[in-house]
Amino acid sequence: MRSRGTTTPAADSEPGTALRVALRDALRDALRTPTVGPLAALAIAVLVFSVTTDTFLAPENLSLVLQQSIVIGTLALGQSLIILTAGIDLSNGAIAVLGTLVMAKLVFEGNSPVAALLLGLVVTTFLGLVNGLLVARLGLPPFIVTLGALTVVYAAGRLYSDSRSFPVTNDLLVFWGNGVHLGGVLFTWGTLLLVGLYAFFWYVLTKTAWGRHIYAVGDAPESARLTGINVRRTVLSVYITAGLLYGIAAWQALGRIPNADPNSYQTANLESITAVVIGGTSLFGGRGSVAGTLIGTLIVTVLRSGLTQAGIDSLYQDVATGTLVIVAVGVDKVLRRGSTR
Repeated sequence: MRSRGTTTPAADSEPGTALRVALRDALRDALRTPTVGPLAALAIAVLVFSVTTDTFLAPENLSLVLQQSIVIGTLALGQSLIILTAGIDLSNGAIAVLGTLVMAKLVFEGNSPVAALLLGLVVTTFLGLVNGLLVARLGLPPFIVTLGALTVVYAAGRLYSDSRSFPVTNDLLVFWGNGVHLGGVLFTWGTLLLVGLYAFFWYVLTKTAWGRHIYAVGDAPESARLTGINVRRTVLSVYITAGLLYGIAAWQALGRIPNADPNSYQTANLESITAVVIGGTSLFGGRGSVAGTLIGTLIVTVLRSGLTQAGIDSLYQDVATGTLVIVAVGVDKVLRRGSTR
């Protein structure tokens, strides 16, 4: 018979078992963190294209990747705010294009660049307001509202510009395309602005009452209303803020390519949605982060850049991007179902 002081084999294994349990729990918690998956996907994409192509890590290409991320990244930031409220905006690319046309045409006709810039921002913000009123006040489905706005705004852009493009040479309008070289990589002011915008909205969403209200409305609007949150006002404010961000994206677009073209950025709405969803933000609202959206933007840009350098046709690039969106939404659906059990 064993004495009470004798250690059993089970007891000997307890420290090892506890360590394994701790590691398992830590891994599970990490996988549940919304930004871990997108960050791992970005790292894998960079690694794959670094090995399979000779030019992916070249400073010139890295500069291009950063510059290509600016406009979509800013549009995706506005899209994130809307999707967090369980909405969606299919018109953001069209609104940004109209903003570029307003700014560029006014300056082309000899008007003040400052006035042109401000009017362009007012136009995009106003269109965000209109979308918000239709969704928040009239209760119309965001998908239908913004799908209609997509058609109307694109047509308005063509009518306003007479279906012609306008070259931009004014220093104010192309400001965000300038920058500094660090280690052979060009960091434009637009890139720094993008990082600053994401940092600002990260703080707003995580540290302010408005941010908490956005998450609450997206997660359970009726419960949010019962706790005293003005759901309509919150949703409206989100669409207005998104409209302003689309105007900033328009300004950045003129710095990226100094030419306002009514046919540009026709897939920007889908690319911004892709960035948001791949970044871990739920299409069902109430869950996600702008940090994930920034990572998602980089994934979309890296994927297109890497596939282009690998000689893959652009149609197959669209197939790859679309597949990623479907997988990301499927994973999100599974995770939400598991969390409600």
